[in-house]
Amino acid sequence: MTVLYIVLLAVGVILIAVALSYNRFVSQRNLIRNSWADVDSELRRRYDLIPNLVSTVKGYAAHEKEIFERVAEARSAAVAATGPVDQQATAEAPLVSALRGLLAVAERYPDLKASQNFLGLQHELSNTEDRLQAARRFYNGNVRDYNRRVQSFPSNILAGMFGFHAEKFFEVEEAARAAPAVDMTGQGGTP
Repeated sequence: MTVLYIVLLAVGVILIAVALSYNRFVSQRNLIRNSWADVDSELRRRYDLIPNLVSTVKGYAAHEKEIFERVAEARSAAVAATGPVDQQATAEAPLVSALRGLLAVAERYPDLKASQNFLGLQHELSNTEDRLQAARRFYNGNVRDYNRRVQSFPSNILAGMFGFHAEKFFEVEEAARAAPAVDMTGQGGTP
């Protein structure tokens, strides 16, 4: 009889451990989804700022048609990218590159750099980029922790049994990560 109690107790402990581990996987997966929503929100905010920034620059540099088309195409592609995280990251690289080009064009126009509307939009874009970077770090940190559990023993056994798979990081190409250098002094040249 004592052996039966010991076996039942062992089975009970194992079931409780499995339930706790399963619930932790669910919690971490939901945290990843929530943190991705924060990244997505900041991306949408950036997408909403871009047309205003382009129209402001266009008013001063109307003959820079190629850069405006590049920004518009890159923005459209990024907005349309609604698939997995890696597809979104791939769509972001050309957008960041096009924005860098747009801000480089703005450097050549002193009147534009002095425009309060442009400076306000540029400040909003910079603020949005900072918030986006923080949201991306939070998301990637959650993915790292979750993936560690999915790939570590013994939790990887439970992950495989219940269909928990590693998530993808939100990584933008290294060249696109560098923030564009913008001269806010109005003197031209490099800062």
